[in-house]
Amino acid sequence: MNEPTPLSEARRELLESIADEFLHNSWAGRRLLAVEGASAERATRFADDLAAVLVEKGQRAVRVSLGDVDESTLRANTVDPFRAGTLPGAEDPHTVLVVDGQRLLNLAVRGIWHFSVWTLAGDELPHASVNVVVDDTDEATPKRYYYDLCKLPPSFGERRASEPATAPSA
Repeated sequence: MNEPTPLSEARRELLESIADEFLHNSWAGRRLLAVEGASAERATRFADDLAAVLVEKGQRAVRVSLGDVDESTLRANTVDPFRAGTLPGAEDPHTVLVVDGQRLLNLAVRGIWHFSVWTLAGDELPHASVNVVVDDTDEATPKRYYYDLCKLPPSFGERRASEPATAPSA
């Protein structure tokens, strides 16, 4: 097993601030946190790092990486077992489930999550319905990105099966 790469100071500070915000609003119980982005690999690494920071803050965290998933599979294989306490590693009633994948923020499942993060990997537009947007283009120095989400259509970022999100034409 490979040792995890140490976090840069800037990355750690951002992850800790996001973890603190999440924990301020969702401090106990079974909590669900979604991480998605245009780059699945970057979203996975961000979710891994965020889960590790939550553990450092004394939280029980379970990581699940789903890839491209539809609503019924997400609910049946991940969310429902988590809520029932039968998902492996999530038996404790005060566990955080940190999930990355595609289509986690679509309208049909958006309300499942207590908190969500969208990772930018370039100049694409973010999803319209997230708690935090992170510019993760340079993973050593990610930045929280404040975007006027009111300028995006309500369903912007919605993904169809096996279709990446793209910016609307100008």
